[in-house]
Amino acid sequence: MDGKNSKSVNGIALRIKGKVQGVGFRPFVWRLANKHRLTGDVNNDGQGVLIRLMETDDEKLARFLQDLRKELPPLAAISDIQQHKKQWKISPHFHGFTIRESQNNAMDTQIVPDAATCPACVAELFDKHDRRFRYPFINCTHCGPRFTIIRAIPYDRPNTAMSDFPLCSACATEYRDPADRRFHAQPNACPDCGPHIWLQNAETVIAERDAALRQTATALKQGKIVAVKGVGGFHLACDATNQQAVELLRKRKRRPSKPLAIMVPDLNSLRDPNPEEIRLLTSAAAPIVLLKKHKVPQICSLIAPKLNEIGVMLPSNPLQHLLLREIKRPLVMTSTNPSGEPPVLDNESAVKFLKDFAEFFLCHNRDILQRADDSLVRAAFDGTETLRRARGYVPDEIQLNINNTQHILALGSDLKNTFCLLKGDKAVVSQHIGDTANEKVRSQLAQNLALFQQIYQFKPDKIAVDAHNGYFSAHTGKDLAEKLGVPWVEVLHHHAHIAAVTAEHHCDQPVIGLALDGIGMGENGQLWGGECLYVNGAECRHLGGLPAVALPGGDLAATQPWRNWLAHLHQFVPNWLEIAAQTCARYDWQLLAKAIERQINSPPISSAGRLFDAVSYSLNLAPEKLSWEGEAACQLEALASQSALARLSGAEAAKHIRLFMPVKNDQLDLTVFWESWLQDESENADKAFAFHFALAQGFADLARRQARKLGCQTIVLSGGVMHNQLLRRLLKENLAEFTVLSARQFPMGDGGLSLGQAIIGALNQN
Repeated sequence: MDGKNSKSVNGIALRIKGKVQGVGFRPFVWRLANKHRLTGDVNNDGQGVLIRLMETDDEKLARFLQDLRKELPPLAAISDIQQHKKQWKISPHFHGFTIRESQNNAMDTQIVPDAATCPACVAELFDKHDRRFRYPFINCTHCGPRFTIIRAIPYDRPNTAMSDFPLCSACATEYRDPADRRFHAQPNACPDCGPHIWLQNAETVIAERDAALRQTATALKQGKIVAVKGVGGFHLACDATNQQAVELLRKRKRRPSKPLAIMVPDLNSLRDPNPEEIRLLTSAAAPIVLLKKHKVPQICSLIAPKLNEIGVMLPSNPLQHLLLREIKRPLVMTSTNPSGEPPVLDNESAVKFLKDFAEFFLCHNRDILQRADDSLVRAAFDGTETLRRARGYVPDEIQLNINNTQHILALGSDLKNTFCLLKGDKAVVSQHIGDTANEKVRSQLAQNLALFQQIYQFKPDKIAVDAHNGYFSAHTGKDLAEKLGVPWVEVLHHHAHIAAVTAEHHCDQPVIGLALDGIGMGENGQLWGGECLYVNGAECRHLGGLPAVALPGGDLAATQPWRNWLAHLHQFVPNWLEIAAQTCARYDWQLLAKAIERQINSPPISSAGRLFDAVSYSLNLAPEKLSWEGEAACQLEALASQSALARLSGAEAAKHIRLFMPVKNDQLDLTVFWESWLQDESENADKAFAFHFALAQGFADLARRQARKLGCQTIVLSGGVMHNQLLRRLLKENLAEFTVLSARQFPMGDGGLSLGQAIIGALNQN
């Protein structure tokens, strides 16, 4: 619009913020402006999108703005439109509406998550007459990789992993044409100019391009294990209907019982998915969705042993569409990371570190710049529930109901680590990073912290960390605060759990929080895990909960359930010696009992997670050593759901239950519970259900009593144990007279902790 011999005209500037870059927003504006016969231009910059219009009548502008919000491209979202009158200098010959080049200035826009292949691209992928027929990297402005290929903002091709692939003339024509679906689609490519695939073993390349795809399908049908490179990492794939192949994968990965995710070719592979499950499976995020086992026919029994649900996903990228169409059966698609380590991202590392797992490697030459694990969700009875938030959802921002002018960085927890950037009233939570006990995970945390701060031009004014001084994440935050010369604030673990839920629901009222998990730092160095709290913004008061029980052997108790069983017997059961001799005979339980009595490496902890372990062990559900976090508790919930009592109303079920956890002095009385438990001769499934029922009733009674005493109308459920659907349902039924909130967009476990820390950090005036 600007130029020599220009003249000044009155105009309007529209500043658009939100998810408006890399989603086809500018060509959408171009088409809309031409439809309404407006004159001006549009461009990307660091703050979002700027639309400049020559002055027009109010009615025409109102219709344009209405359509701008109503007819958005599939991946776009507008968070704010600011309108200002301005004077423009324009060429006397300027007319029509144009798209200007991007500008890089102050960053104040959203980065778009990766999006599953759209229907239009899938149709072209399998169209023999299309030039991208069977091309594994087909995409457009409505789909494809975004976050995983980004280096810097603005989101333009030179700032992505596609900078190594110059566009051919045909792709360049599409890229420059505002009327084309691929206008400024940064990953745009075709077989002539884009990335390609190949199949190799540990020593040599076996096949390339389409031949590689066909030979991969053949290998999978033969029961082989193949490492497949995706958009955010590699998967280990095998035939999910082949018992021997799945057994071999478990043996090689040393994963005896942890559930494996599967990928099915299409919705027709499933039995009666409900509308919400279909919506989640077919969404642009394309997460793993937990489904009841009966909805996934034909797969082998080793996929999710002793559980009632299976994690299922549909193909989310073109390579997966091609592979699943070729093999025509469900595939195991599990992460490639050895326990506790991050997934590998590059071809060389995949061959080096995965050669003991896989016979073959289906690779490609488009770099994965940002790791993104598969997200995990559930269409629960009370709405969508997020258990792991990564690919497809990150780095979406959330707008909060908070009056904050600071930049707050929160470092999360050491397990299921995420971090959060809070800028004003908007928060961005990182993808799932993992267990920071591993050095490689720590390195990825550092890299992601640097990336997010760079692309969001974010310098923290304050840093929030967990109150546990032994956490690596806490030390990282404090060291960074010292380096930057900014204050840091310690946040109680369970306070952050509750604050994350209130933030998501825009709740600014005082609440009673029930925070149940494995372990977290509480007041005065106490270890908590089963708490009732009063939370009002930055204020947190402890109101009661589970009694503290010895954690014999410290961290070992989290993986060896018999230790927690012994600790509960020792504390709550008068004839514990007799029972321990019968139930712990294969262990050196006498020595451990002495350690408990002498308080040697047996810190007291009020942990719901360890209570679940003890109950599971007493029913002979738990193995000697857990192979994955939550194994005993998940199997206990699965067993409980098989009870006929689970299908009764709460009032009807109560008639058949003889287990109790009464509240005494603001604590659940476990002496009464264990006495009734040891006398109960019901079937194991009924006992498992009764445990959930008694625990829910005890905590509901405690929360109700405190809510009435303190005048609270809202009760918040959080902590990893609250992902137990049965327990959460029983709690919500028990507390029906209150507003009861639980998380949906973010995990209730430690994956959502950083959001709560950031909120408390902003509200804390110290």
